[in-house]
Amino acid sequence: MTEEIPRIDKLKAMRAASKLGGGQDRIDKQHAKGSLTARERIDLLLDKGSFREIGAMTTALDDPNGDSGLGDGVVTGYGQVDGRTTYVYAQDFTVQGGSLGKMHADKICRVMDLAVKTGSPIIGMIDSGGARIQEGVYSLGGYAEIFRRNAIYSGVVPQISLIMGPCAGGASYSPAVTDLIIMVRKQSYMFLTGPAVIKTVTGEDVDFETLGGADVHLTTSGTCHMVGADEREAIALARQALSYFPSNNAEKPPHAETNDKINRRSEMLNTIVPEDPNQPYSMKDAINQIMDTGSFLEILAGYAPNAIVGLARLAGRPVGVVSQEPAMMAGVMDINSADKIARMVRMCDAFNIPVVTFVDSPGFLPGVHQEHGGVIRHGAKVLFAYSEATVPKVSVVTRKAYGGAYVVMSSKYLGTDITYAWPSAEIAVMGAEGAANILYGRQIKAADDPQAERERLTQQYQEEFLNPYAAAKAGYIDEVIEPAETRQKLIEALQAIENKVEINPARKHGNMPV
Repeated sequence: MTEEIPRIDKLKAMRAASKLGGGQDRIDKQHAKGSLTARERIDLLLDKGSFREIGAMTTALDDPNGDSGLGDGVVTGYGQVDGRTTYVYAQDFTVQGGSLGKMHADKICRVMDLAVKTGSPIIGMIDSGGARIQEGVYSLGGYAEIFRRNAIYSGVVPQISLIMGPCAGGASYSPAVTDLIIMVRKQSYMFLTGPAVIKTVTGEDVDFETLGGADVHLTTSGTCHMVGADEREAIALARQALSYFPSNNAEKPPHAETNDKINRRSEMLNTIVPEDPNQPYSMKDAINQIMDTGSFLEILAGYAPNAIVGLARLAGRPVGVVSQEPAMMAGVMDINSADKIARMVRMCDAFNIPVVTFVDSPGFLPGVHQEHGGVIRHGAKVLFAYSEATVPKVSVVTRKAYGGAYVVMSSKYLGTDITYAWPSAEIAVMGAEGAANILYGRQIKAADDPQAERERLTQQYQEEFLNPYAAAKAGYIDEVIEPAETRQKLIEALQAIENKVEINPARKHGNMPV
């Protein structure tokens, strides 16, 4: 018979109490509304049995006896994701609505600090009513401490935010600074000012979902990068996304085994670009054909759909994918697509992920709204990001590469290492008809049949200049390749430049146009 030891019994009782959070009744309410608890979420995220908790006995600033629950509304610790150490925190809505107080914030800051000290990713699961009002400035200070770490640790270790419930007010700034935000459809929402405040100030009637739901942030604001149909899918997306990242900025991304052959050809690529330059096609289809089978993970899929960004693998090695989408708005560049592309390039560069760019764009979107909205400033973000990036960069011009849209999209002028073009590529200042009108306007007007003369000169310009060979002759395209062999060409190029060293001039940081 085992002898009872009171102090051990007390420890076991406190451990059991800490795991109950706000109590069984509140856990049941969490389940009743279709939500998992903080601990259940952590168990799904981390490899089975790997979680080790930190700060389980912490109590709120005004609750030294732990009457309102041990742990102060957030579960923190570390474990493994696919065998790699990962730090995690999950806010517990069963304890004071997951609201953030000083000790709650201190726990989050502690695991963030440990993540950086050990060179490990940090994943936060947000489910909180916001600042704990009764703690006043202590709560606000706690948020500020988290925000500061989010900013300083950006680009040092991967930071992923999973929005599992409410994330309102100033609390939404923390995920906004992290690398990826993943939300849950019909369950999570983010906003700075809620429906009641908006009604009072502006008179607008809006509900939580319409104001800051997952689909709104995925398609309209561009704040959310991916959406899960439920919590399990959102957590699975976080695990998948993390598999492309190194644990920190001093490591290379992890290699994954694949049976996909390096020299696999895709004959459909030889005919994917229509003969008519004005006819659309799906660049997403081309990307899926070229990358390792099933490896392409699109990011910001619903926002600025005229551009495509995501993570994928080539021969098992992670790459960032950046492209225009000619099936949407002809792949034209605009304010939102510029922001989307620039952020993706910078994220990849921060974590040593090579960037593969596919180019098919007729240029920047004209219009008063775009100009007044700052399309110059936003477009400059793209050229800044590509110019500053020191990771291996390879580009493929598939069709239209006109004017500034060609220059900013990983052109050789901006330091891209290897540049390819398909035979269908058209690299020029503008389209053939526009160029003919400007260059030969007087000649066209003076002709007996102006329309026939315009068509003749347009065709002449097309044949002489709107092809990849003129750029190849000038050295701005390294090779014109058969589309079917694009996969092999990209893999071989990335292997050749894998260990490139490029050092920019010493500085504190650049002044990117924002």
